[in-house]
Amino acid sequence: MATQKQIQLAKRPEGMPSDEHFNFVETEVPSPNTGEVLLKTLYLTVDPYMRGRMTDAKSYVAPFQLDEPIDGGVIAEVIETQSEKFNKGDIVIGHLGWQEYSVAAEDNLRKIDPEAAPVSTHLGVLGMPGLTAYFGLLDIGQPKEGETVVVSGAAGAVGSVVGQIAKIKGCRVVGIAGSDEKVQYLTNTLGFDEGINYKTSNVYEALKSACPDGIDVYYENVGGEIGDAAFSLLNKFARIPVCGAISSYNKTEKDLGPRVQTKLIKSSALMQGFVVNDFAKRFQEGAEALGKWVKEGQLTYEETIVEGFERIPEAFIGLFEGKNLGKQIVKVAEPDIAVLPHN
Repeated sequence: MATQKQIQLAKRPEGMPSDEHFNFVETEVPSPNTGEVLLKTLYLTVDPYMRGRMTDAKSYVAPFQLDEPIDGGVIAEVIETQSEKFNKGDIVIGHLGWQEYSVAAEDNLRKIDPEAAPVSTHLGVLGMPGLTAYFGLLDIGQPKEGETVVVSGAAGAVGSVVGQIAKIKGCRVVGIAGSDEKVQYLTNTLGFDEGINYKTSNVYEALKSACPDGIDVYYENVGGEIGDAAFSLLNKFARIPVCGAISSYNKTEKDLGPRVQTKLIKSSALMQGFVVNDFAKRFQEGAEALGKWVKEGQLTYEETIVEGFERIPEAFIGLFEGKNLGKQIVKVAEPDIAVLPHN
């Protein structure tokens, strides 16, 4: 029986995850039953929300189980099929385990066209991060031409798309990131009006200078002191889509800070948390809009791709150290049958 490598959650981290929290095991390659396919993992995504799933706490998604494979978004190749929907060599996307091969039911997969765009983009700008940016900004942020939009975590997979959509909508856009290189990427490549390096700047003073007319939309990816600074500059009827709070994900003590209620009352601001699946019925709409902007050159994307199954934990931990520019992806293998034109 053929075997494969799989990554399981070895124990629940307190603070920053490390290699000891991941266990590499050898398991049998499964066989598909009727209505199923056997898949070879080509690319997989690592995302900040996965840190929350490592904790045994109630949330919007069930926690990972100890001694079970971690799972997430995967692009894979069909190498054996018992399904009428898929043929050998088809490239699909689904929610699968961190392992080299998986069996999945046909209804849990979606075929993607490798000719339309690099397949990895379906884990980034055309996938969950892009949709998160699209719906969070447009439905909750509701940016209007001439308004000022501030984005934290602006060089990440979500933030970089948020800022570009805001520019498409005619807004002044200020991005906050963690290095001079990332700030230059925001302004020189993505077209942000200004960028702030939070590691070398007084964020409040820098935001005050970059946003002379105040902040109309603050797209929150980070939380902590960066969010505190932005709340002090909100305009009347400002909107705050709350997508993430990565600054607190690895804290071992309670995350305390200034209370927001007074600032929200004074600005009559709307602050709304969300997860992308809140908009699941409209994913097609979002994907079509994002694809159109990419094709027209209005939406640029960056991917940080590391190669090798064994480097998945390294790539995941790197998210919290700010090592990625744009979407962090792991390339696991080349396809056996398909020929990917954008490899």
